Amino acid sequence: MDGEETRYDLEGRTFKFALAIRACMSKSTWTREQWSDVDQLLRSSGSVAANYIEANNAVSKPDFIFRVRVSKKEASECRLWLRLLAETTTGATLKQNLHDLHKEADELARILATILRNSLKQSPHDHPVSNQ
Repeated sequence: MDGEETRYDLEGRTFKFALAIRACMSKSTWTREQWSDVDQLLRSSGSVAANYIEANNAVSKPDFIFRVRVSKKEASECRLWLRLLAETTTGATLKQNLHDLHKEADELARILATILRNSLKQSPHDHPVSNQ
C-alpha cells in the first residue's frame, strides 16, 4: 500500500458485529431459558461498539483505557452468551451462525486486548491513536 499503514475501522467492525447479533437473534425462535442469554448478548454486543466509540472520543488517556477495557470485557462476555446459545440450539445453520459470531467476538476481544496492552505501554503523555 505505498508505505501507508493499513488502518482498520474498528468502530465500523464493532457496529457490524452488534448488527449481526441482532439479525441472528431476530431470525430465530428461542426457548424461555435461552431468552435470558439472548437479552444479555444483545446488551453486551451493543456495549462493545458503544464503549469503543466512547474510547475514541475519550477526554484523557485513563478514560480511553477504561473504555477499551470495558469494550474488551463486553466482547469476552459475548463469547459466553454465544457459546451457551450454540450449546442449547439444535439447528445446524443457526449453530454455524452462532459459531461465526463467536469467532468474531473472540477476534474483537483479542484486538481490544492488544490495543489495551499497547496503550498501557505508552508513556502518560502519549495520546492513543483513534480509529484503530
